[in-house]
Amino acid sequence: MCNGCVQKEYPDRGNTCLENGSYLMNYLGCASCHQRDFVLISNKATEDDDGEEIVTYDHVCKNCDHVIARHEYTFSVVDEYQEYTMLCMLCGKAEDSISVLPDDPRQSAPLF
Repeated sequence: MCNGCVQKEYPDRGNTCLENGSYLMNYLGCASCHQRDFVLISNKATEDDDGEEIVTYDHVCKNCDHVIARHEYTFSVVDEYQEYTMLCMLCGKAEDSISVLPDDPRQSAPLF
């Protein structure tokens, strides 16, 4: 992974978890060949580990195959919530949790 290719390492993305793609707003350009071109995805792998889906891939420079960052995305269902996480030097870090029920109990207003 290369901190010379990104503006900010692991930016906080709130609850935006990307299973695929690249956060190009954080991409300065390739520190190896000094070009700012498309970022490709390579070595993509999906693994199911005891009910948790883990997607990993490398962000690489289109021109010289320099590895910019390693991306990891996870998805699981815990109790009645879908849990998402993302960790990547380029795309950032994020977590999200969404209820599988039609009405999220956390969003209901108190009666009193």
